[in-house]
Amino acid sequence: MHPVKAISLKLCAVVLFIIMSSLIKAASDQVPPGEAVFFRSFFAIPVTVVWLVMLGQLSTGLRVKSIWGHLRRGIAGTVAMAMMFAGLALLPLPEVTALGYTSSLLIVIFAALFLGEKVGVFRISAVCAGLIGVLIILAPKLSVFGGAPVETSQVIGAVVVLVGATCAAIAQITIRTLVQTEHPAAIAFYFSVTATVLSALTFPFGWVLPTGWLVVQLVLAGVLGGAAQIFLTLSYRYADASVVAPFDYASMLFALGIGYFIFDEAPTGPMLIGAGMIAAAGIAIILREHHLGLKRGRARALRTPQG
Repeated sequence: MHPVKAISLKLCAVVLFIIMSSLIKAASDQVPPGEAVFFRSFFAIPVTVVWLVMLGQLSTGLRVKSIWGHLRRGIAGTVAMAMMFAGLALLPLPEVTALGYTSSLLIVIFAALFLGEKVGVFRISAVCAGLIGVLIILAPKLSVFGGAPVETSQVIGAVVVLVGATCAAIAQITIRTLVQTEHPAAIAFYFSVTATVLSALTFPFGWVLPTGWLVVQLVLAGVLGGAAQIFLTLSYRYADASVVAPFDYASMLFALGIGYFIFDEAPTGPMLIGAGMIAAAGIAIILREHHLGLKRGRARALRTPQG
């Protein structure tokens, strides 16, 4: 156990993922989500391959036992990534980050539905509290709650991010099955390959020819995403999930800073309150799972903000 090293690696991963999301957001007014997913996925592949070569695990790390499992994870994760990237074009970065935390709550529900996992009163209560936090964030966007009119784009943005969070939760449930037989590097690698192929199919639907700084943004997003995945995986090698996983929510602090200083996005009261409730619920679930002795470290090590 090396908790300091594990936490440091996790924070590095969190920072890199937020920078990656910021680069995608900055490019979102020119680049459609499908094209952004392609660059994010394609340029993460060589990073993973180089890492495996350095470890001397290229042949074993890319061995596949469950093709259909990888395909299901790839499809769910690709849809999640596309929805999150679409949301970044419509909503502030901190809000997308907060709503993305919903996937942690949905994982508990899906684990009970699809994996037959027993979920007690404590975790159900935490999920309910977290979902109330989601409603607090959404309330200003829903006319049924009254208040000032909201742009349709913001409502659409909230919907697509929640759809993305749902798909990310489905992907995570699939990963929990995959980690029993598959190498973690193989899961990350074949997800990038699947996402690259699927996103390439969106080429006829409005791709642009990026030039100059836009190319740098997109390529850098892919490289940073691949590097962040490696840091994330390594962090779970040095400490238990109960130590490392709560630092997922540090992403909100970085998102607030980047959103305010780079994108001029001032956080609203409902967003802060709702995000705090979702984060608290997520941390409570993690600690409860640790208390119950549920092993989730390998699955969490392969989880990205996009699925």
